[in-house]
Amino acid sequence: MTGDLARTVLHRHRFARIWGLGDRKAPAARTPCLVAMPQDLEISPNIAPFLAVKSDDLPAELTLEARLPLSPPNFDELSPNYSVNLGHVLPPSLEEANAGERQGTSALLPVSWQRMNHDPELMDTNLRPEIVVLTDAVQLAGQPKKLVDALIVLKQRFPGALLWAPGLAGPDNIGVLAWMGVDLFDTGRSHEACAAGALLTMQGPRFPLAHESSEMESQHRHWRLALDELHAAIEHDSLRTLAERQSLSSPRLVEHLRYHDAVCANLKGLLTSHVHQTRSFPSYSSTSFLDPLVIDWERFMIEDYEAPEPVRDVMILLPCSARKPYRLSKSHGRFLRAIGGTACHEVMMTSPLGLVPRDLEDVWPASHYDVPVTGDWTMEELARVKRMLIEHVAKQGYQRIINHTDMDLSFLKVDVVDTRKGRSAGDHDALGELTQAVKDAVATFELRHQKNSNRLKQHYMSIARKQHRNDAWLNEIKVRGKLPRWRLEANGEQMAVWSIDRNGFSFSRASIDLLGQHRSLPMISLHDDVVWKGDVFSHLVKSYDADIRQGDDLLVMQGEQVLGLARASAPAWEWNGTPGSLAKSHQRRK
Repeated sequence: MTGDLARTVLHRHRFARIWGLGDRKAPAARTPCLVAMPQDLEISPNIAPFLAVKSDDLPAELTLEARLPLSPPNFDELSPNYSVNLGHVLPPSLEEANAGERQGTSALLPVSWQRMNHDPELMDTNLRPEIVVLTDAVQLAGQPKKLVDALIVLKQRFPGALLWAPGLAGPDNIGVLAWMGVDLFDTGRSHEACAAGALLTMQGPRFPLAHESSEMESQHRHWRLALDELHAAIEHDSLRTLAERQSLSSPRLVEHLRYHDAVCANLKGLLTSHVHQTRSFPSYSSTSFLDPLVIDWERFMIEDYEAPEPVRDVMILLPCSARKPYRLSKSHGRFLRAIGGTACHEVMMTSPLGLVPRDLEDVWPASHYDVPVTGDWTMEELARVKRMLIEHVAKQGYQRIINHTDMDLSFLKVDVVDTRKGRSAGDHDALGELTQAVKDAVATFELRHQKNSNRLKQHYMSIARKQHRNDAWLNEIKVRGKLPRWRLEANGEQMAVWSIDRNGFSFSRASIDLLGQHRSLPMISLHDDVVWKGDVFSHLVKSYDADIRQGDDLLVMQGEQVLGLARASAPAWEWNGTPGSLAKSHQRRK
């Protein structure tokens, strides 16, 4: 190999990333992109910054040459250039056999299913490839689960490498492949379509119309359009929608996407904890009900959620609203006026999340999901709400449920008061019954309404239990100020403010010791000889918690000393070798 590949993550979403290739200040190309074949040289190098040539010898040798200056420090020549022996391996179906010609090891790393199962060299911690090639990707795609398993293992093992699955991609499936972590594509399928007189488009292969051509110039044009759509989807957090839409063109793609969701639902350090207020979680199809973000929410609500202590006697079950957070909607404005106090626990029934407590309506994804409002509930949606209600009600120990939804709650083993009785949620009489039901509950159970500052503190403790390690740092906190900037103070000193931009806490320097004392945040530990001056990079880090999420506030440790706070730019799976900043310095000791 000659030269190193300069690469910087510009945008990230789960396993999908946009890498800037070349000079960090002015990247010459961006992934996801194409790897050109010799017959593709008319493609712009900005779209296909690498040329791949495979020798006719046995075992074959793969050469990958840069078509742009991508190597530091001067970026003045076409580099890097790679060459590696592809070996000769058995088909994935013969995974138990350890035979064939061994594949080479270099900065361009060829990996097959057989090699993943039998080559211990892949576990060498010093192995840091720049590009990983899944050589039998086409064969793996034809077998249940294996392609997804291979991609997830490679992404986690080599997070700093670009991943190429030769022969698999087309304009019709790159959304799904990028969602699963593939960075580099090629035009192999487009050449096959051209030979068959077909045109490979974003909607799949079809025969060209009278004014169209199936020649490679037309095939390349569809690739350019597809790559633009893919880049836009990653940048604007709509990749999931693109992946779901493209998966419908093939039953095999649907299988891959669903299985990928199932595996990722059990992975730590993949999801995001905080997002900007402009970001949304689209939930337009039944496939999104299986998204790991939804599974994670349901798991938290069933296993870990604790209702605020002052409101654990009576729950008011309310319908959701299109506007988020719910309290800002007109319908919830009417509900809140009808309830008239803060003595009961308000919980919203919604899809796809199932249940959203009022105390968590400001956090991701409860405050950002977008779902079609039709008034009709599928069996799957109702089943999620039912199982969450059964577990939630039993765990919290409510003595009464005030039901202002149209769902039959007779399956619950607790006193239920129906305030709707077939009427709409905003009906005058229904709201009147809601008011009376709350008054009766307050009198019966001798409930007390909370002061606003106490109610806010309980909500922030609930949010801390969801977003952080614990809520212990809030024990002596008092909430002061006014909308939109609530201050959290201890002994008159500001520890944090509530940020509506990220729907989370913004910690002050004074909070470092408090958070460190209670180990309330995920932790990273720097090497003993490191002098921490700026952002956090992988070579500075000695160890890190495996469940770090993008957006998490982190305790930066050195030995047993807390140096300060940082905010994770990347989830935990990227921390083992991804170049560039992994966390932004937030607060440091003087």
